[in-house]
Amino acid sequence: MRNHFFYVSGRKNFAHHQVLTRVETDVKLACMTFSLGIVGAGQFAGAFAKLFDAHPAISEVHVTDVLPERAEALRARLGLAGTYPSFEAMLDGGLDAVAIFTQRWTHGPLVLQALRAGKHVYSAVPMAVTEDEIARIIDAVRETGLTYMMGETSYYNPATVYARKRKAEGAFGRIFYAEGDYVHDMDLGFYEAYQYSGGEDWKRTASYPPMLYPTHSTGGVLGAIGGHAVSVSCIGVPDDRGDGVFDKDVSMFGNDFSNATALFELSTGGSMRINEMRRVGYPSHLRESRFRYFGTDASFEQLATVSVWQDKESVTDVSAELATAATLGADDPALAGVAPALRDAFSSGLAAVHDAGRLPAEFRGLHNGHEGSHHFLVDDFATAVDTGTLPPVNAWEAARYTLPGIVAHESALRGGERLPVPDHGDAPARLSAGSGAEGPHREGPCGEGSEGEGFAGKARR
Repeated sequence: MRNHFFYVSGRKNFAHHQVLTRVETDVKLACMTFSLGIVGAGQFAGAFAKLFDAHPAISEVHVTDVLPERAEALRARLGLAGTYPSFEAMLDGGLDAVAIFTQRWTHGPLVLQALRAGKHVYSAVPMAVTEDEIARIIDAVRETGLTYMMGETSYYNPATVYARKRKAEGAFGRIFYAEGDYVHDMDLGFYEAYQYSGGEDWKRTASYPPMLYPTHSTGGVLGAIGGHAVSVSCIGVPDDRGDGVFDKDVSMFGNDFSNATALFELSTGGSMRINEMRRVGYPSHLRESRFRYFGTDASFEQLATVSVWQDKESVTDVSAELATAATLGADDPALAGVAPALRDAFSSGLAAVHDAGRLPAEFRGLHNGHEGSHHFLVDDFATAVDTGTLPPVNAWEAARYTLPGIVAHESALRGGERLPVPDHGDAPARLSAGSGAEGPHREGPCGEGSEGEGFAGKARR
C-alpha cells in the first residue's frame, strides 16, 4: 500500500461501521491509501470507476476486461492509471483490492480467486449463484481477514434508508410483514444489456433465473428490518414470449421462468414476500425496486411514483423525502454505452433522506446512480478497507440477501415446495487480520478536514 498524506475528518452518527469518532475537532492523521483494479469494463463498471478514482482512500485505479479494447477505452475516458491484460495478471500486479463487475454467474469464483490472492474485494450483485460458493467466500473472508463487500444498491435505496430510520425510532412497532419487488421488464434495457455482455450467444445468458438475482428485493427488506430468511415457498412463471429468451433448450441455466414470487418465513417471526419480474407492464425506469413494510403501529408503502407513511389515524405522503434527480443528462457521453431505458437508473442522485454529509467532499458534483446509492457504496468499501472494519453489506449480510433467492429458485423448480434457507450467522464484530490481510496504518499527521465530510482530500498521483 502506498503512503499518501491527505486530510481526514471525524464522522459522527455513522451507525453501520466503526470509523473515526472524534467529532468536536478535526483530526490530523497519517493515512495509507490503497490501489484498486476494476474487473470488467462494461456498463456498470463505468458508473463506478470515476468514484473509486476520486475517493481519498484510493490511490490509483486500473482496469481489465476480456475485451482489452473496452478496458483501454474506459481507462482513456476517465484517465485511470492503467490496464492489465487479464484478471490473473491483475492479481499478480501488486494491487491491494479489486472491484468485480462481470457477468452475474461469474462473481463467486472470481471473488474466491481474489481473496486467496490476498486482495480486498468489492463485488457487484449477486454474491454468488450456489450455496457452496457463498459458504466458501465466508470461509475465505474469515480465514484471511480481508474486506469483502457486495455492492447492493437497495441498501441505500431511499425507501430502505427511510424505513431503517423509522424502525430505529420504533415508529413501526413490531414489523411482521414486508415486501420487496424488483420489477424490470426485459424490453426496458435488458435485451441490450445482455447483447452487450453476451455477444452472439446472448440468449443463452439472458435466461438468467430471476430468483438468482434477488438482492435488489431482499436487500431493501432485510437491509431495513434486519433478520434473515428461515424457509421459503416459491412459484415460478414459465415464459411464453417465444423469442428464444427463457427457452429451456437455449438457456445455459435450463431456465424458462421469467417471473417468480416467493414467500419467506423470517427469523424475526414475521414474513417477507419478494417478486422478481422480467415480463411486466410496469415503468421500471421510474422505480425498478419498490418496498412495503407493515408494523403493528404504522406502515410504509410504495408505488411507481408515490411513497406513503401510514398509521392508525392518517396517511402522509413522503414522496418528496425519497425523490431523486438526475446527475447526468440522458445524452451525456458517460452514458453512451447504456441502453436509453436504463439511463435513469445509472444517473439518479441523492434524496433528502440520505446522509450526504458523511460522503467525501470529492464526490460533490460527480454522477451518482440507482437512487443515490453509488456514492455510499464506494465510500463504504473504501472506509472498510482503510479502517479495517466490516462494511454494512459484508459477507455475512450479503449471504442473507443472496441465499434466499437461490433456495427460492430450487423451490420453484419443485413446484413451490417449502424449503429451509441456510444461514451463516451474524457477522463478527471485527475480523482478525490473517495472511495477506494487513490493512492501512495511520502514523502521524496527514491533514485536516471538516466534520461530517468523511474523507476530505487526496494526494493525487
